[in-house]
Amino acid sequence: MKNLESIEQFEELKNHGKTIFMFSAAWCGDCRFIEPALPEIEAKFTDYTFIHVDRDQFIDLCQQMDVYGIPSFIAFENGKELGRFVSKDRKTQEEIEAFITGLE
Repeated sequence: MKNLESIEQFEELKNHGKTIFMFSAAWCGDCRFIEPALPEIEAKFTDYTFIHVDRDQFIDLCQQMDVYGIPSFIAFENGKELGRFVSKDRKTQEEIEAFITGLE
């Protein structure tokens, strides 16, 4: 999973193609909990580009996107928000995959 590097990159990825942004932080235990499953999730859903957004580095973006709990996922296709799985709760691989499947 690539890391978001700039707000400009966020806008470009959001507006072109199918992208899922994962909002996370280094100190977030629930985010670390799902990390081992992320490569498998990415491999199952190759239609999407997966981008890691560091909450601490992009706090203004998180506020703009109403992301107040992590880990959280927001999916876009060509500028349109397809769905969001946003909460402060721990997420399982099954829940994340069900969220992505429900987008299609």
